Amino acid sequence: MKLTTVLCPLDFSAASEPLIRYATALAAATGAELRLVHVLEPQPKALTASAARDLEVARQLATYRATAEEAGARVSTVLLQGDAATEIVDEAKRHPADLVVIGAHGQTGLTRFLMGSTAEAVVRAAPCATLLVKPCAADTAYRQSA
Repeated sequence: MKLTTVLCPLDFSAASEPLIRYATALAAATGAELRLVHVLEPQPKALTASAARDLEVARQLATYRATAEEAGARVSTVLLQGDAATEIVDEAKRHPADLVVIGAHGQTGLTRFLMGSTAEAVVRAAPCATLLVKPCAADTAYRQSA
């Protein structure tokens, strides 16, 4: 299987940094385009995104892009708005992805029941292969490829 596009959704949590390193190493090694995606989910009116928040999101995406480019990956970024799982799956269809590399936070029990799992929903609905990466696995794989 030849990879041409690797889609990597980022939520800017602590798990994002090892995930981006893993996805970058994979894209650079295969010559695939690395497409970094962040989804702004709807907020209650009282918590509506401010210009400062939008600027921070853009800055964070630019930082991850620069890091991935320095490691030899061809990178594009996209900022979407809506339900994260739905938007990630739709993006994988719009800009045909061969692989979605998504992080797992390891939520279980009541937290997962109340909040749901974006990664699980993407794995179930994605039109392509998905790779679910735990933060510790991403760090290990990155160190082995470096």
